[in-house]
Amino acid sequence: MIEARDLTVTLGKHTIVAGQTLTCAPGTLTALVGPSGSGKTTLLHALGLLLPVASGRLSLGGADVTRAGDGARRRFWQSSAAFVLQDYGIIDDESVAFNVTLRGGRAAGRADVAAVLDHVGLAGRGGEQAAVLSGGEKQRLAVARALYKRARVVFVDEPTASLDAENRARIVRYFRDLANQGATVVAATHDDEFVAACDARHEVR
Repeated sequence: MIEARDLTVTLGKHTIVAGQTLTCAPGTLTALVGPSGSGKTTLLHALGLLLPVASGRLSLGGADVTRAGDGARRRFWQSSAAFVLQDYGIIDDESVAFNVTLRGGRAAGRADVAAVLDHVGLAGRGGEQAAVLSGGEKQRLAVARALYKRARVVFVDEPTASLDAENRARIVRYFRDLANQGATVVAATHDDEFVAACDARHEVR
């Protein structure tokens, strides 16, 4: 459960988002919506502990993390959270399988890695270098990483930007599946089709 109460985030002397109150429950897909420049991505990053909170209260799983230290944030990222950001977060010089597990070794041949790659339409490609993938394939690889990690919270930034209709529909379905499996999924998006698949929407102004 993510709970934000009167959350304000500043960068330097500038207030980027102010007074945001929302709740994102496990097993739900929540869309952060609003015009360009409204602060959707900033709010998303604050909810994921990537940016500090200037004022208000933020809790994750009932624990107050408003002033979480570096150690607490790292533990959250390592054990509970997955991020699917606009640049995909893919390491081009590593294999597809490495990008799923973020570990070396013989990951490409592991059954669990093969299963998540198959689920996102990248079956048999674990040994390939990630640089050869298209933009849509890299986005699906980022989803595979979240599936492999079995993340309890998934933060997503513009997941369907620049994707064709087929890949857009796939990505919407994958995040819907993650929520149906019990994850708390929060997405900043402009995509009406993605928003329609969500359980809740929060207007960022």
